[in-house]
Amino acid sequence: MQSSSARPVVVPALVRAAAGRLAAGEPILVYDAPDREGETDLMVLSEEMSPELVRLLRRDGGGLICTAISQELRRLLGLPYAEELLQGAAEFPEMARLARYRPRYDRRSAFGISVNHRENFTGVTDNDRAQTIRALGSIARAAGRVPDAALRARFTDEFSAPGHVPLLYAAPGLLSERKGHTELSISLARMAGLSESVTVCEMLGDSGGPRGPEAAQRYAAAHGYLFIEGRSLVEAWGRWSA
Repeated sequence: MQSSSARPVVVPALVRAAAGRLAAGEPILVYDAPDREGETDLMVLSEEMSPELVRLLRRDGGGLICTAISQELRRLLGLPYAEELLQGAAEFPEMARLARYRPRYDRRSAFGISVNHRENFTGVTDNDRAQTIRALGSIARAAGRVPDAALRARFTDEFSAPGHVPLLYAAPGLLSERKGHTELSISLARMAGLSESVTVCEMLGDSGGPRGPEAAQRYAAAHGYLFIEGRSLVEAWGRWSA
């Protein structure tokens, strides 16, 4: 769901290049920052997801495969944050104690619910997750183009929860508010005019931690993928949203 305040703006060349790769169904790599998670994520436009791309994410990324959506779409669909569900579980008061935890790298978690497409079998296979993620991308593509009530009905008709695809919700102010991979991906999609759902997966190393940015750059070069530093997207967003 794109911002309603459409205006003539100059889209930075880096954003145009990334948009072309994503729209063509190609992954890109985005490194956040050394003073944040210090991680590189593989990113794929959700509506272009395929079983082969799910396999690439889990094989070459190795982290958690999650699908990011905009805050506007979260609100339109009426989706809660995971911590809100835990805090509201009155019959299980211990859950509220779990929700008091804050990530060491940020003030709140972007995690929401997890879903499967209703046509899935187990939901975890490459085929099943690709189907779920593509359908989420289709929902994002339809936002603002069909009546809100119809989109909410479509969402509840097509998906079930819990499932094997965790949702991440971008902060309302995007990169003006939070500079995680969730906001980096959705800000990129918004600047590029793409559907605002991007699926991300952390790239892990062999030493028990994240894959270092130099190793991620070597991987990108070896496969012909675009590697972007988060600060470049933050700078582009600052100019684009001014």
